[in-house]
Amino acid sequence: MKCSTRSDSCTAGTPRPLADLPRLPGLGRQANAVPSDEACFALWDKYDMLPNIRRHSLLVAHIATSLAARAADLGFGVNVDEVRAGGLLHDIAKTYCVRHGGSHAQVGAAWTVAETGNYAIAQGVMMHVWWPWPLPEGSAICALPFFVMYADKRVRHDACVSLEERYDDLLGRYGRSEAAREGIYAAFHQGKNIESALSAQLGWTLYEDSFDCGRLVP
Repeated sequence: MKCSTRSDSCTAGTPRPLADLPRLPGLGRQANAVPSDEACFALWDKYDMLPNIRRHSLLVAHIATSLAARAADLGFGVNVDEVRAGGLLHDIAKTYCVRHGGSHAQVGAAWTVAETGNYAIAQGVMMHVWWPWPLPEGSAICALPFFVMYADKRVRHDACVSLEERYDDLLGRYGRSEAAREGIYAAFHQGKNIESALSAQLGWTLYEDSFDCGRLVP
């Protein structure tokens, strides 16, 4: 996993109004540009991402990159660097929305387009919580949004866990109403379907793998 001391820094205080935030040199100047790790870390600083969300994002990026690299090795048309950037930026607006409200997926996608001009990465940010259409069939599942979405669903805080553990945690924290529980169950089943589809295409038993620490305990 790539890391940097910059990734653990956190600007004190609350975010400034968005209109006052400076643009970063070298970002947003070219359509479909793929930001480097350092450029993503600079955006974390710019948008005052909390340290725990930085650690979470690093692990999501690591898992998403592992999936994308396997797909690329198998000959699928995958931009691995783009997938990694999607993982690093998927929660770019989480801190702001925790403090001020709003959908962190929608706000983060808008920020990603504004900063990078890369709509593929922005789509991954936008769709990392829920895919609102039928899942694509066959090799089409091997695409940036599904790598990032699946990786995010395998990371509880900053630890890789099974989908069952991840959603048990979500039920305990957010399942306060029947509607909330139904939404969590729906997301769990979508995650299991993505897991099965990716496993079939990549030849990889994903539910058994922790990506860092060998096989998970059943």
